[in-house]
Amino acid sequence: MTLIHRTTLVCAAFAACGLLTTRVEAQEAWPSKPIRLVVPFAAGGANDLMARAAAEGASKILGQPIVVDNRAGAGGTVGADIVAKAAPDGYTLLVSAAGVISNSMIKKTMPFKDDALTPLVMIGLAPSVIVVPKNAPYNNLRDFVEASKKGQGFNFATAGTGSTPHFVAEMLNVKYGAQLQPVPYKSGGESTTAVLGGQVEGTSEASIIALPHILKDGRFKALATTWTQRISAYPQLSTAVEQGFADVQIAHWAGIHAPTGTPATVLDKVAAAVDKAMHEPATVAKLTGLGIEPIGGTRAEFVVFVDAERKRLGEIVKAARMQEK
Repeated sequence: MTLIHRTTLVCAAFAACGLLTTRVEAQEAWPSKPIRLVVPFAAGGANDLMARAAAEGASKILGQPIVVDNRAGAGGTVGADIVAKAAPDGYTLLVSAAGVISNSMIKKTMPFKDDALTPLVMIGLAPSVIVVPKNAPYNNLRDFVEASKKGQGFNFATAGTGSTPHFVAEMLNVKYGAQLQPVPYKSGGESTTAVLGGQVEGTSEASIIALPHILKDGRFKALATTWTQRISAYPQLSTAVEQGFADVQIAHWAGIHAPTGTPATVLDKVAAAVDKAMHEPATVAKLTGLGIEPIGGTRAEFVVFVDAERKRLGEIVKAARMQEK
């Protein structure tokens, strides 16, 4: 080997080491600028409120602003696509919901593959509440399900194909023989109006939307909450599991996903910051007062949750043939 060749190899090695050092230093210095948190839903809903609570708390811990960017559309796919195609540098993150798992099972086409996004951390969840009009003759979920089996069945409002209320209806249909016909509306607000106006027999809506109509104006009758634990702000309401519906477990949850390829050190920093933010007493008090349960946790715990939800929801999608026509 000539001196020139040896010199070239040495220079190349130093250049590679320099590039590696730069990347490591960049990761260690992260974040050095504001972080964009894409919420794939409109402002004001449960996911948006959880996102803003996480952004406020985590930004103080990370020392950089976290800017919430609402990009609603296509059941969360529009916002998710933005993040899936973003640079994997930790500066563009997604506030994920059940759609990040179920959309690819239901929609005919998707603009990105599931593996383009990596689970990062859970933020929290708004337990779903099965509700009927206040004058309905049903006092619990069992009464409602049994009554639906008679005659033409019941119309059940949803926020569209693959929404949490849609899954609640199909869980009851597939697992317990209920006769609930999902009726799609554009939003949870429209579903609520349909129940209050008597256009449908019932729906399942996020606690933050349902509780005011239960506890304040009394226009809803609550039959059950569909999460595994009772709602902190309304502990007298039993869960569907407690009422004998062990397979009815679902909530309006919010987590964070990152573009796949984002450095593990960055993911760890985000997860730790969100976990800490979700355990701040002021944040806990604010969210639980709205009917939202702050969760937080580790990256590993969120991965386990996402994998379990994918398997469980996938079984319902297949059994109920929830795919778009």
